[in-house]
Amino acid sequence: MTSLGGVEMVDWNLAVATATRLVRPGPEVSRDEARAVVAELRRHAKASEGHVRAFTGMEPVGPASDTPVLVVDRASWIRANVAGFRELLAPLLDKMRQRRASVPGGAMLGAVGGKVTGVEVGMLLSFLASRVLGQYETFAPASRELPGSPGEGGGRLLLVAPNIVHVERELDVEPHDFRLWVSLHEETHRTQFTAVPWLRDHIEGEIQAFLSETEVDPSTLLERLREAAQAAAGGRPEGTGEDDGSRSFVELVQTPAQRDILGRLTAVMSLLEGHADYVMDGVGPQVVPSVVEIREKFQKRRQTGAGRLDQALRKLLGLDAKLRQYRDGERFVRAVVDQVGMDGFNRVWTSPNTLPTKSEIAKPTEWVARVHRKAES
Repeated sequence: MTSLGGVEMVDWNLAVATATRLVRPGPEVSRDEARAVVAELRRHAKASEGHVRAFTGMEPVGPASDTPVLVVDRASWIRANVAGFRELLAPLLDKMRQRRASVPGGAMLGAVGGKVTGVEVGMLLSFLASRVLGQYETFAPASRELPGSPGEGGGRLLLVAPNIVHVERELDVEPHDFRLWVSLHEETHRTQFTAVPWLRDHIEGEIQAFLSETEVDPSTLLERLREAAQAAAGGRPEGTGEDDGSRSFVELVQTPAQRDILGRLTAVMSLLEGHADYVMDGVGPQVVPSVVEIREKFQKRRQTGAGRLDQALRKLLGLDAKLRQYRDGERFVRAVVDQVGMDGFNRVWTSPNTLPTKSEIAKPTEWVARVHRKAES
């Protein structure tokens, strides 16, 4: 537990309580219908394993190959993600604890700050919990909160049943096809991590490097927060030559070193998301009869959002950047496969050095030239 004198730097219990209290209720379904949805999603998750492996040529290896699939509700998704955040952020919070321990009144600040941060984390999770369809929980710790524990590789696949039902109804698409289509995307993420043993540690290392660069000096943080507030209000910090109103809060609180790390993380996340989109659309025509209709409606939904408040929050949190990752990453994968085939594309999983850079995501021919021509010379 990351704490100061028994006071947690983040009140995680309050985060869970806040999120579960604020999260929207799921769609109305009968008990029998709920059971049927859960059973079908489990069947689709199992069937997706074979479809994804056959299409990609990727096979899970080692202990990470045995990772559980859980069909969850919104509250369970919240609890799982709080556990993941707590695990991932522990080094940063410990750094903050040590800094605060040397400040007079640090314990009082810790008590108040932990409550405030707990509420803020809870509000963020309540927003996301009604939108996430599925998630490969890469950094999941063993948890008593959920019935399935992570495999030795540290991950598990979550399918959020109420959100899937909500979106299939909103889009007015064939439910069985949509559930399989979503399962294909999420199973691709599970295959990426279970077939590429070094990938999890590489991403965790980049995230920890990013967090280690975080400035915890209160005056610096307040200055960054003021910039973020000006950006959210459509203003521009004095003395800057660019429109920071187009930047997210996440971007505004970065150091130069963090921007470099984030560039690498953006590239790898674009690869993973784009690859999952490419695979689910590639497999789709064979097993999902209405895949063209689903893709068209789903893509439109991604772009438009649910309303002005939703769009504002997406912008502030940097979620619009995630939408670009799907689009740019899928274009990269498609272009590389068209040039060198699926086996040639799979060289991307050889080592961290063969991952595309942020520039190469936008220019796939540069990645092909670097990885393939260098290997052939």
